[in-house]
Formats: sequence, C-alpha cells, structure tokens
Amino acid sequence: MTAQASACFEGKIAPQGSGRQPNISARFVSKNHRSTMPRRLPPLTTLPALDAAARHLSFTKAAAELNVTHGAVSRAVRNLEETLGTLLFERGTRSVQLTQAGRQYAGEIGAALDRIATATAAATASRSSGVLNVSTSDGFAGRWLVPRLHRFHRANPDVDVRLSTSGAFADFIRDGIDIAIRFGAGDYGDVVSEFLSEEEVTPVCSPELLQGKHPLRSPEDLRHHRLIHDNFRIDWAAWLEAAGVSGVNSEAGVRFDSAAYAVEAAVQGEGVLLGRSALVSADMAAGRLVRPFDLALKSRWSYYLVYPADALRQKKVRSFRDWLYAELKSQ
Repeated sequence: MTAQASACFEGKIAPQGSGRQPNISARFVSKNHRSTMPRRLPPLTTLPALDAAARHLSFTKAAAELNVTHGAVSRAVRNLEETLGTLLFERGTRSVQLTQAGRQYAGEIGAALDRIATATAAATASRSSGVLNVSTSDGFAGRWLVPRLHRFHRANPDVDVRLSTSGAFADFIRDGIDIAIRFGAGDYGDVVSEFLSEEEVTPVCSPELLQGKHPLRSPEDLRHHRLIHDNFRIDWAAWLEAAGVSGVNSEAGVRFDSAAYAVEAAVQGEGVLLGRSALVSADMAAGRLVRPFDLALKSRWSYYLVYPADALRQKKVRSFRDWLYAELKSQ
C-alpha cells in the first residue's frame, strides 16, 4: 500500500488529483462566513474510494489507483452509502454505474478533493520553493529549451528546473507541474494560455543531400528523397501544393513519434524534414541542417505558455516566464 493510500484508509486525508478544475461553491472557501457549528461529515476515509470509483466506474480500477484491495474499496463505498442512507452505485455483474444521487454527490466530493489537493500543493510549495517543474514536448525541450537553459540558471541560481517531457497535456495538480509550454491551437481549458510565438515550417536536410546523385536543387527533386514526418504530422501535402510540386507522395517516408528524433534523422541524412523553425534553428546555425528551398509556410499551430491561474504568485514562475519571453524576443 502506498503512503497516500495508507493515509486514506487510516483516517488521514490524502489529496486526490483527478484532472478536474475545482468548482466549489463559496461556502467552502469564504473566510468571512465560517460557521462555528461542527460540520456534519461522512467518514473521511471513504471519500477517496468514492472519488476513484466514480471516475473509473470500476471498483477494481479504483483499487489499483489507491493501491488497496477491491474489497477495501467496496467496503468503503458501502460504509458511505449506509452513512448517507442512499445508494450511490448500481452494482452489475462486471460493472458499476452511478445512481443519480451518486453522480451528484461524487461530483461535489471530487471537486472538494481537488480543492484540498490545490491547497496542499500551495501549503507545501515553500518547502520546494527553489524547484520549478516545467512540462513541454520532447522536441521543444531537446531542440530549443535545453540548449538555452543554462542562461536561465545563470540569471536565477536559486531555481532548479525539473523538466518533464511528454506529448500529453500536463495535469498541473496530479503531476505537480508549475508551468507548461505547448505547441497547438491554444485552447487548453480552465487554465491560463498565453501566446508565445508563431511557427513556420520549411524543408530542411543535411548538407550532404545537396550533393550526390540526386542533389536537391528544386522542390521537384524531392521525388528522389525520403520525406521525414514527426508526431504532429505537419502537412507535407500543403507545402508541396504551395510549391507547385506533383508526383511526390506526401504520406510516404519515415515517421517518428518524437519531433526530436525526426530532427536528428534529418541531421543524419535520413531524408528531408518539414521542420519547425524553433526546433531546427540551432542545427541550422551550426551548419548541421540547411534549407534547400526558400518557401516557408506559417504553421496552423503556435507555441503557448500554459499555467494555473494562481501560478504567477510564485516568483520562480514569474522569473521563468519573463526569461522565456526575453529569449524568444532575442532570437
């Protein structure tokens, strides 16, 4: 049993981060209207079990999340139902479904647990005030952020960056992320999303491909070379159409689920990549990559800085944000 699950089932409240944004009514947070009457509360140890079971609609999956047995979850839910005097789940042979009362109650409890998790994170932030947890894609991290990170540390020696790379969007509460950099449309739900930079795409390749049996002198020469695709599937078809090229299969070629690997493949002469300027600028400046053609297209996606609404209260987050904008402005 994990420390968190153990705490849940021994009478302590362990914060649960489900990914929902808190939606708590004012009675939970008002400092000026706190009642002196004792609260009527259910057994607190049962609430994480309810929350997990309601999210998964499975006692088995809830037990796996909490690292307890199926029976422990079942008993906790049954105890809660007896306390409330109402059925929260309809049990089937292989599944469970929330009743109407269960949906309403689990929604309120889940939101309250999210609020507890947020408060706990804020209360413990001072213990790791010098640690900044940043989430971004591996491509942006490896090809843009990491080569510049020493300048941030030089200006902010008291801040230690913890970099998490993933194509999935970060759950700020569950994953303990302070701030994220994302490449997309900018619609990231109930968090702050600040526009950072537009992006353009253009073919790039190793200088070696400009020579040899089929040198790249015009876009038509692409029919003799392998196309490289990354996980965002930047549209080769649109670029080829804009260049007036036919006879090139825009879907053919080698694919990588990592933009960083796609760039490295181009550096190694694997083929021609429709590269994002932010990810290939350092390799182009070093001569490892070249632009065989002048045509560049504006990407339909851009870079965004994403963070919870209260994140800028922390100096380390403000410092990173300001540094990031300064770096983008200077490039």
